[in-house]
Amino acid sequence: MTNLKVLFIDDEKAFVDTMTKRLTKRGIDTVPAFNGKEALDRIKENSAIEVVILDIKMPVMDGMAALKAIKRKYPPLEVIMLTGHATVESAIEGMKMGAFDYLMKPCDMDQLVTKVEAAAKQKRQHEQRIVQMRKWGRLVSGV
Repeated sequence: MTNLKVLFIDDEKAFVDTMTKRLTKRGIDTVPAFNGKEALDRIKENSAIEVVILDIKMPVMDGMAALKAIKRKYPPLEVIMLTGHATVESAIEGMKMGAFDYLMKPCDMDQLVTKVEAAAKQKRQHEQRIVQMRKWGRLVSGV
């Protein structure tokens, strides 16, 4: 998938740096953030972001609060929850709040890349449907 931009959010700087390098090697442009509040700023600054990889346990704004804010402000963005502190309850809650998927740390890089590509594809398809509906609305209304 070309021109794929991901926002990677985790409070562990070394982990973010490592994952950014590994995703970049696989052709995925990665923007780092270290908490939910910073993530919202990065999304606002960069409209090319299609997928968010989000840790749950973070200071300032945790992953669940960040997920809720992202889905409220930027509904088309797809969010993959990635955490080392998973529970069935948090996975279910995240999915109910609109997360695309939920992965445990450490996760297989190929699996993560596959999920990121699938999430980006879903976002692009969703945006195409919105464009089509707007075109259809103009045709129907005669505008």
